[in-house]
Amino acid sequence: MSPRITVLGSATPYPRPGNSCSGYLVEGGGVRVWVDAGSGSLGELQRYAGLGEIDAVWISHLHADHSADLLTAYYGLLYADIRRDAPLPLYGPPGIADRLASFLTNGPRRSPVEDAFAVQELYDGHEVGVGGLRLASRSVPHGGLPAFALRVEDADGRRIAYSGDCEPSPALVELARDCELFLCEADGEGPGHHSAEQAGRTAADARVGTLVVTHVAPGTEPADAVRAAGRVFGGEVAYAAPGAVFGIRRRSRTPGRTTPSPASSR
Repeated sequence: MSPRITVLGSATPYPRPGNSCSGYLVEGGGVRVWVDAGSGSLGELQRYAGLGEIDAVWISHLHADHSADLLTAYYGLLYADIRRDAPLPLYGPPGIADRLASFLTNGPRRSPVEDAFAVQELYDGHEVGVGGLRLASRSVPHGGLPAFALRVEDADGRRIAYSGDCEPSPALVELARDCELFLCEADGEGPGHHSAEQAGRTAADARVGTLVVTHVAPGTEPADAVRAAGRVFGGEVAYAAPGAVFGIRRRSRTPGRTTPSPASSR
């Protein structure tokens, strides 16, 4: 199966009815990766796969709307009905284990975060194989907080990129270069974020195939964000609606352009 991404939620900065905070399920290469774990995304994840069926978790940064459901995942992994042979691999920003432990610890003994998660800290240029997928991370600017963008590539060279939260940067353009599918946040122009128009510019500079705007700023209609991005990006533009599935059907003959699989919703 070629890589595909399911939108678990894309709300910011708090979940809305029917739309959890940032969370995505990436499938391909025989594995499933939970990308960002914003508030409410764990419940939505279970429409498609349980914690016992996930092969890894990747976290862009430690703001709650991208990571808070790691706390409830911890309880599920250690104290509920989830059974795994080993801790769940967790790739996240520096300090992620201590950050979780500081919230979860309720006594003199530090909570055993590492019993639930096999933690590996991200750094600029980090790469790791998860089954048949290759996950590459780049450091991106998000108001001084350690933050990362992600590229997922399968054995046939098909690629999905995800901005996390960040302002426009050369590192993001380089990471997303010629990717068939690019999810880019559009939380509003300013330090640490893209506007929808800036998301379109980043997509154009990176020569991606399809742009999916996500994490759209409160008060902005998704259709308006799609139109704003489309004014500067000549390829297909879509919105990361909850439950939407975006896949890669085939490469086109023109580098950086693809025929995407149609988005579907639950």
